Amino acid sequence: MFLFSGISSIRDNRENMRDYRTIDDITEEYLRDHPNEIDDYITELFEEYAQDGDTAPLLSSLRVISRVKGVSCIAETSGLSRKGVQKALSEDGHPKFESVNAILHAMGYWLAPQKL
Repeated sequence: MFLFSGISSIRDNRENMRDYRTIDDITEEYLRDHPNEIDDYITELFEEYAQDGDTAPLLSSLRVISRVKGVSCIAETSGLSRKGVQKALSEDGHPKFESVNAILHAMGYWLAPQKL
């Protein structure tokens, strides 16, 4: 008896979880409403990447920006397919340097070295 009531409780919790937004959802909404903030956001995320070398948050943030700017537009401008852009910026993606560089160029940015 208790087992079955617990299962329905778990099911109810899963259904309620669908109503929550992720940090990426919130960031995307904010950047859509404040596109002038994207430049500072990109600068900050690359500064953080330079300090910790963790590609996961970098790719996640670039994925958010690509959705704000339009994945299809980024794909067309970068010379990659839409699926190629999504794969390169996915959580499981291990993009080539050339792909990230092409995506950044399509977003209107370039990689430039900075002296430490």
